[in-house]
Amino acid sequence: MRQKLHTAVLSACLLTSSILAPVLPSSTAYAATAYTAKVYASSLNVRSEPAANAAVTGSLAAGATVTVTEEQHGWLKVRAGSVSGWVAGYYLKRTSGSSSTSTSSASTSSSATASKASAKAAVKTTAASSGTAVVTASSLRIRSGPGTGYEVVGSLQSGNKVTLLLRQGEWSRVRTAGGTVGWVSSGYLSGGTVRSASTVSSNSQTSSVVRKSGSIRGKLIIVDPGHGGTDPGMLGTTYNTMEKDLTLQTSLYLRDYLTAKGARVEMTRTRGDQKPALSQRVQLGRQLGADAFVSIHYNSSPKNVSGTLTFFYSQQNDLRLARAVETRLGEGIGLRSNGLSFGDYHILRENPLPATLVELGFLSNPYDESIVRKAAYQRKAAQAVAEGVADYFNK
Repeated sequence: MRQKLHTAVLSACLLTSSILAPVLPSSTAYAATAYTAKVYASSLNVRSEPAANAAVTGSLAAGATVTVTEEQHGWLKVRAGSVSGWVAGYYLKRTSGSSSTSTSSASTSSSATASKASAKAAVKTTAASSGTAVVTASSLRIRSGPGTGYEVVGSLQSGNKVTLLLRQGEWSRVRTAGGTVGWVSSGYLSGGTVRSASTVSSNSQTSSVVRKSGSIRGKLIIVDPGHGGTDPGMLGTTYNTMEKDLTLQTSLYLRDYLTAKGARVEMTRTRGDQKPALSQRVQLGRQLGADAFVSIHYNSSPKNVSGTLTFFYSQQNDLRLARAVETRLGEGIGLRSNGLSFGDYHILRENPLPATLVELGFLSNPYDESIVRKAAYQRKAAQAVAEGVADYFNK
C-alpha cells in the first residue's frame, strides 16, 4: 500500500545517536495465569497451532465462555468443554482472572468492563442525535456495505432496536444494541431519522468547533488498522509477522481504551480479510462527522533502527494531536520514541479531520519484532495512544 520512504527522514532528522538494538533470543509460548474470556465473533475458529494457516480443530460461537491458559504472539490457547486449541486473541475479551495476573492484564480487564458501560452510553447519545429504529422484518441481514453484494456480518430479528448512523440510498448504516455496525435495507426499519452523508459532510466545520471542548467523552474517533485483506503490509524479517494482523489487534485494544474513556469509536476495518481503500477510510470519518482520526501501523527499514514514530501532515490540523500521542508514547511502552515526523500519506494529506499515523515498531528489527508480537506490548501501546488522544481534547 505504501512504501516506508520516511526512513531517510528518520535517519537524517531524528536520530542523533546509534540506536542499534540487540537481538532478543527466540521465545516460544508465554505463560499466563488462567482466566476466563468471552468470544466476540460470530464464529471463531479454533486451530491446532498458534498460526493462521494451522488446521482448524473446532469452532466457538459468539458469546461462548472459554478458559485461557497460554499466550503466544497474540494467539491464546483456550479450552471450552471438549474444544481445545488456539484462537486469535483479539476476538476474545477477558471476563475474570486471579489477583496474581499482571498489571497490564488487569488494566485490560478493567478497560473492557468500562468499555461495555461506555458503549451503552455512546449508543444512547447517538440515538438522541440520529434516532433509533425498530426492525419490522422477521429476519434482517446486516451487511458490511450498502448493497446485497456485500458480506453478511450479522442479523436482526423483528422488534430489535438499532441506532441509525448514516443513510445512503435505500440502505442505512446502523449500530445494534450489541455493538455490531453494518448496513441494512431501510425498507425494513420503522421510525427514527438520520442525517444523509451530504448533510454530515456539510457539518464538518461545526464538528471542528465541537472537538475543541475539554473532554474526550462523547467524541467520535476513527481508528484505522493499516492494511488488511490481500495487503499484508510489512513482513517481519525474523518471525514473518504480518503488519495487517498487528495493526488490527492493536486497534481493537485502542478501541477498548478509548470507549472506556467515554469516546465513541468507529473502525475502518474489524477483520483480517477486509481491505478498505485509502479513500474509503478517509471518507468514513468525513461522512460520520468524526472528531479525530488515528491510523495504526508498524514500520520497516533497510537500516537497523528501532522504536516508534508519529506522523502528521498539517501543522495547523494534525500537529497538536500527533504531539499529544507521541508524548505519551515517549513516556515508555517498551520501545523508544523517535519523535515526530512529517508524513505525506494519503490517509493524512486528504483527511479533513485532525489525524495522525503512528508506527509502533520496526518489523525489520529482530528485537522490535519480538516485542511487538506480544499482547502486553500492544496493550501498552494502545493505552498510550488513547491517553494521547484524550490529552488532545483536554487541552
